[in-house]
Amino acid sequence: MNDLEPEDAKLVTLARATWARTGAAEGAAVRDQEGRTYVAATVSLPSLALSALEVAVATAASSGASDLEAAAVVKAVAGDVGDGIEGIAAVRELGGEGAPVFVADGAGTVAYTARA
Repeated sequence: MNDLEPEDAKLVTLARATWARTGAAEGAAVRDQEGRTYVAATVSLPSLALSALEVAVATAASSGASDLEAAAVVKAVAGDVGDGIEGIAAVRELGGEGAPVFVADGAGTVAYTARA
């Protein structure tokens, strides 16, 4: 898996495992200021739709995180940034401005890195 730092590679691995286990459109993982990680999958209900990254950030926030160091999103095809990454604003708002957001495909290969 790419030339990532071990803690960043762990985020991609956790996001990929969540994506594969749930069969959701995306899996995501975030790391807070204490090094704790939070993982999530896309939520797609008739009354609620959230990206995996939005759910992971919400989980971190509800657990008391006040800053995010990095995030990862995994989906079948990483593609290009296009209109942006759903949930990147939430990373920024939880104190993660400038944090790397690794976007990887289903094999765990990082296609690009965005900044929150």
